[in-house]
Amino acid sequence: MDTVHAPAPRPLTVRAPAAPLSGSVAVPGDKSISHRALMFAALASGETRISGLLEGEDVLRTADAMRALGARVARTAPGAWQVTGQGLGALAEPADVLDMGNSGTAARLLSGILASHGIFSVMTGDASLRGRPMKRVTDPLSATGATFLSRAGGRLPLAIRGTADPAPLSYRLPVASAQVKSAILLAGLNAAGTTRVEEPVATRDHTENMLRHFGAQVTVAPLGAGSRTITLVGRPRLVARDVAVPGDPSSAAFVLVAALLVPGSSVTVRGVGLNPLRTGLFTTLREMGADLRLSNERTEGGEPVGDLTAVAGPLRGVDVPADRAPSMIDEYPILAVAAAHAAGPSRFRGLEELRVKESDRLAATVALLQRNGVAVDVVGDDMLVTGTGGAVPGGGRVETRMDHRLAMSATILGLVAAAPVSVDDTAFIDTSFPGFIDLMNEIGAALTP
Repeated sequence: MDTVHAPAPRPLTVRAPAAPLSGSVAVPGDKSISHRALMFAALASGETRISGLLEGEDVLRTADAMRALGARVARTAPGAWQVTGQGLGALAEPADVLDMGNSGTAARLLSGILASHGIFSVMTGDASLRGRPMKRVTDPLSATGATFLSRAGGRLPLAIRGTADPAPLSYRLPVASAQVKSAILLAGLNAAGTTRVEEPVATRDHTENMLRHFGAQVTVAPLGAGSRTITLVGRPRLVARDVAVPGDPSSAAFVLVAALLVPGSSVTVRGVGLNPLRTGLFTTLREMGADLRLSNERTEGGEPVGDLTAVAGPLRGVDVPADRAPSMIDEYPILAVAAAHAAGPSRFRGLEELRVKESDRLAATVALLQRNGVAVDVVGDDMLVTGTGGAVPGGGRVETRMDHRLAMSATILGLVAAAPVSVDDTAFIDTSFPGFIDLMNEIGAALTP
């Protein structure tokens, strides 16, 4: 597999648009579901057709990895892919290092698959991914019988000696994490017996939904106080099933918040995934007074989908409970931009998970706001934002730290700032939202390098 090199930096200076944003657009496919569709299709027997696949760099790294592990993976049209898997337990040992680029989701989920197959593999990634901790995944996965060798702190590159007869795990997550939960469930697929994962707060359940879609037996039982146990019966016969990927709510968030903040705007995003464990941001925006309208609700590929229209108007500060964090963990940077524009203070509680994203996303979000004249503080794992009740001062230079969501959040901030905002690099936006700049220009943002 070819090594992925960091793209050349693409700086951007963002100014408030001369006119309101308007139009009806569709965002790329859900990144979480796209990763899982490729992985599960590679583990299943037969041919799976995937429509709406996100074709950003992160997902393309997953496609390359599954190809290197013996699946036949081909793009047949824009967003349309065909995967022929050899069946559970039949992965081939890769001939070269698996380069996961910028994708923590791909690296962590794939660790569970690789740990539970009797092959040797090595994973690496770009500079950002090589700085992210993996021990929260490799420590529990070691109990399957797999062995891991990594840099200090469990960081990539990571060598994995998998086991063909993995032990089933029973594990309680110390911190709510869909990635860690999914890695353990994926390891349990090839284990004889029952794998159990207890999570303190419900996290996104795309893995559970897709396991069922491909034929696995998965049950979810509530334990009280928001916690629950997920149980998987090992060594099912996974059978190829077509997958329709909905629009990514995390990507839609940037477009919708821009429409809420730029005066006079009204924008519709079509076909957004509305899984209730992914819609915390939409709940929070409505609590802030956002005019956010849902229409054309339907079910596609086992996931709820609908069209969302955002109409600009005043927002107020909000206090977001910690138990909502798993349903909107990727949306806090853009929520912080909305809070900066709102009237009054906002408090976002329980954000420890943000410290282990593409960057220390909590620190990076604080820096993004502070450099543009917004009062913000961190108390423990809570972020406190004092809204301006109107346009933020702006005028700052944002260091995106190779983080695609920071780059998009900074861009939206610039659209509602009194002075231009300089974004040091927008190249990494392509990892999750290829065509972001073009789409924003389509609705009137007037973004030019």
